[in-house]
Amino acid sequence: MNAVEATGLSKTYPLVTGAFSRLRHMLHRDPEDGIHALRDVTFHVRRGEAFGIVGSNGSGKSTLLQMVAGILRPDTGTLAVHGRLAALLELGSGFSQEFTGRENVYLNGSILGLTREQIAERMESIAKFADIGEFLDRPVRTYSSGMVLRVAFAAAAHTDPEVLIVDEALAVGDIGFRQRCMRRIHELRARGCTILFVSHDTGDVKALCDRCLWLDKGRVREMGESDEVVAAYLRSTLERADTMEPTRAIAGHAVANQPGSRFGDGRARIAARELLGRWRGGANLTLRVAVRGEAPLARPIVGFLLRNERGETIFGTNTSREDYPVPAFAAGSECTVDFHFAAPQLCAGRYRISLAVSDGTMEDFAVADYLEDALEVVVPEGGEAVRGYLRLPCEITVRQ
Repeated sequence: MNAVEATGLSKTYPLVTGAFSRLRHMLHRDPEDGIHALRDVTFHVRRGEAFGIVGSNGSGKSTLLQMVAGILRPDTGTLAVHGRLAALLELGSGFSQEFTGRENVYLNGSILGLTREQIAERMESIAKFADIGEFLDRPVRTYSSGMVLRVAFAAAAHTDPEVLIVDEALAVGDIGFRQRCMRRIHELRARGCTILFVSHDTGDVKALCDRCLWLDKGRVREMGESDEVVAAYLRSTLERADTMEPTRAIAGHAVANQPGSRFGDGRARIAARELLGRWRGGANLTLRVAVRGEAPLARPIVGFLLRNERGETIFGTNTSREDYPVPAFAAGSECTVDFHFAAPQLCAGRYRISLAVSDGTMEDFAVADYLEDALEVVVPEGGEAVRGYLRLPCEITVRQ
């Protein structure tokens, strides 16, 4: 028996507003009316298999995993999951902000069918894995996003799941904790746990997963051995880059922009760019930059800058500054670099992201390709007022 069996799954989100419109849509559903998150998706996952799901932002990955987790129901199709399921979906989902981390561990464990005694037996291991010290007994609302991830993953990984779902959440963790999580996932897989794994780090997908599903605009584009599917997905991403057209800006989302200027010695080319996620204060975002080598680069550096409408730099970084070296490029080689960061809360306005790939060091480098204003982000009016350019989280202590 397979762990997961899905046949003909489809899901459409209606373009309606107001309670009456939603009721009318439910009673008289038009299959062509709305946003098609999934269309006729069929796949199965064998028991003990690690199964990856890749695709660009908005391809339907999260919708599919929410169906497997039982959070969403498909409009059409059938879905069966066999075994105790633990899911690490949207960061902190299922956690009460007012409960402590320890209380949330007990709550989530009881939902999965564990007794209080069984959870208590695991609590020492969970606390050691999360490694947040005394914060485990403080309300979750006082946690950073990284702390939430630590407790959520530790709880999910220590409840003896038969099916574990991981949906991009590891992107917010520091590199040491991410490595610990990946080791734990490999351990669970060795014990026979079925893994459904979504990540924008295609290297992790290839290292962990036997087979992979590529979703494109809600449809199955390709399914098969992970190496082959991931390679096809990356090729498509690179090929699509140079044909990107300017898109109408949507509040909080980054869209491809007509570059203001482009220069460099041409030894590498920025082939694709995408900001994954919606820009709002504290949101966990991924800036993806795909680079194609046109000639050898011994010490590549990939970076970005965010500027406001006046052209003032708000912030930026690169792989050298973050001490994350990129392997040398050969002619014809391809590389994808993901920058993971928590979005600062910005004042309303339009912002543009410029991208660059260079060769050398921070002190001495040659620009291979610079793409000015490659992406545009619109922060709408009407949010919380921001003094100056951005608002930084601040904790206050008062003593008498």
